[in-house]
Amino acid sequence: MTITASEIAKLRKTTGAGMMDCKKALQETNGDFEAAIDSLRKKGQKVSAKRADKEANEGVAIALTSNDNKKGIIIEISCETDFVSKNSDFVEFANKIAKTALDNFPENTEELKSVEVDSMKISELLDDQMTKIGEKIELSAYEKVEDEMVIPYIHMGNKIGVLISMNKNNDDVEKLGKDVAMQVAAMNPVALDEDSVDQKIIDKEIEIAKEQIKAEGKAENLVERIAQGKLKKFFKENTLVNQDFVKDSSKTIKEVVAGVDKELKINSFFRVMVGE
Repeated sequence: MTITASEIAKLRKTTGAGMMDCKKALQETNGDFEAAIDSLRKKGQKVSAKRADKEANEGVAIALTSNDNKKGIIIEISCETDFVSKNSDFVEFANKIAKTALDNFPENTEELKSVEVDSMKISELLDDQMTKIGEKIELSAYEKVEDEMVIPYIHMGNKIGVLISMNKNNDDVEKLGKDVAMQVAAMNPVALDEDSVDQKIIDKEIEIAKEQIKAEGKAENLVERIAQGKLKKFFKENTLVNQDFVKDSSKTIKEVVAGVDKELKINSFFRVMVGE
């Protein structure tokens, strides 16, 4: 099939790979953008995690918890321009939605949109904001969690929001939770631990690792063992409890948590980044 220059440029911008490599990858995958990214990875190309095919929506992320730190919510309110996202009225509007979400604690996004504020449903408030601002305004993300200790963190001027939930509630746990939340914001783990990683992600990593190993000319009987080794490295780098602690790389998050209290556990985390 014919691959256009704009498609090649888009893949190059997304991955950082060379123009000819991008063209070949698109041709081999019949223009399938995501398959072309995987093809480049399998051939050993260093591919950026950025996905330029997704619109880089602007907006704000808000994480809030109850006064006793036992409930928490995180939302993203999206808009089209950075100018609007930095407007104090827009940020105040997003905080109002977040506070309503915490007070009502609905199960999902659709339920949250149905909650009333000042005699108007949140869905109607969003429409009202669109009319006033002249931009598309959306409730793009909503998560809630309830636990013994829930800790919020907002990073980069409301561009990243994080919630961490843990099974104990005291000052030491809260202090640690803030450090862990900052780690989640910075390192963007794919899951809490290896058991929490989606099987589709595991299958893809194994497939890519095997293609890389074969391309390096390794013996067939070594491929599976080396691929499993690469998977362990992936778990180490991309699951929260196995990552090195940013503040002390001699310890993993799991070891830091155990150092505070051997019975302490991180039960869950949520991370929302504007535009992701």
